[in-house]
Amino acid sequence: MQRRDFIRFSLLSIAAFSSAHALAGNSLELPDLRFLSSVDNTLGEHFIVAANSAGRELFRIPVAERCHSGCLHPNASQTVIMSRRPGKNLYVINMLNGTLDALVEAGDSFHFYGHGVFSQDGSRFYATANHYPSGAGQIRVYAVDDGYRHLQDLPVGGMDPHELRLHPDGQRLVVALGGIKTHPDYGRIKLNLESMQPALIVMDRDSGEVLQRCEPSHHQLSCHHLDVSHDGIVIAGYQFEGAKWQTPPLIARLDTRTGEFSEIAFPEQEQASLGNYTASVAINPNSSIAAITAPRGDHVMLLDYRSGQPMGLVSVPDPGGVLAERDGGFVVSSGHGGLYRIQASGAEPELITHHALRWDNHLTRA
Repeated sequence: MQRRDFIRFSLLSIAAFSSAHALAGNSLELPDLRFLSSVDNTLGEHFIVAANSAGRELFRIPVAERCHSGCLHPNASQTVIMSRRPGKNLYVINMLNGTLDALVEAGDSFHFYGHGVFSQDGSRFYATANHYPSGAGQIRVYAVDDGYRHLQDLPVGGMDPHELRLHPDGQRLVVALGGIKTHPDYGRIKLNLESMQPALIVMDRDSGEVLQRCEPSHHQLSCHHLDVSHDGIVIAGYQFEGAKWQTPPLIARLDTRTGEFSEIAFPEQEQASLGNYTASVAINPNSSIAAITAPRGDHVMLLDYRSGQPMGLVSVPDPGGVLAERDGGFVVSSGHGGLYRIQASGAEPELITHHALRWDNHLTRA
């Protein structure tokens, strides 16, 4: 980080630390810390917010751009939050005092897609990225203990790698490839909708070898988000870029134990109400339930991830982020400012709290 950037972000960190104490009193109440999320306020300013189980803010860090998702370091009090596509930075958050520890840039000719994951021992960080001169998707690999020094790039054999997760075996990465070509000069404009090649892939995190590639049933089903269960079942969510009158399946299921790949559709009328768009996926390790948010359809989909059986829809306004609860249910954030609790039974959602904020599409467990 250059000196001028260090000074600027040190000042931001001091402001965030003061904000944290104002919000949480004399203590940040770490045992009650639950999640982080990227948010925008009513003035359009961007922040990273930590909140507890009741939705009360514990700290708020101002940032210069809209951010997206992140992940918690497995062995340290540190979380990385990624800037939103086409983002150029990842933010390293100190969870002990609610400050910004470091800013890591994507590098020349690269931008991030908003997602990353640590290795099991926390020594490596993997971030999905676009080499925009070529349009080739890459996994950028960083040495965490060496100040997030860039080590290598792993080609994914396609465009638009978005969310990725570490497989329970600790060796494989599961990556959602959206298949969409973009370039920072054109913002978020999609440049190849007629020739997209989305996929769900499994790759070796050391060699970069693609071990399995699963293609959606329609070439415009952009595979964007996913979660992986403790027993190796992947649930992925699509965003359909085709004709609005079509209502294809929006959920994919991959059993990495057997290699079996399938797609899951809800009954016709329910499927048509989902807006052809998913935002976030969470598998609950304490039940057999997965939740997938559909913000354009104002619904959260529930399914049995082991059998692939749809369980129904829960109505939530503009749902984005989703996080598994210990009781088998989920917390869901709304772009309208609400935080909701959803039971695995599919009962009516409970409004936990409401903020004058726009929550981004992901909640990061902290």
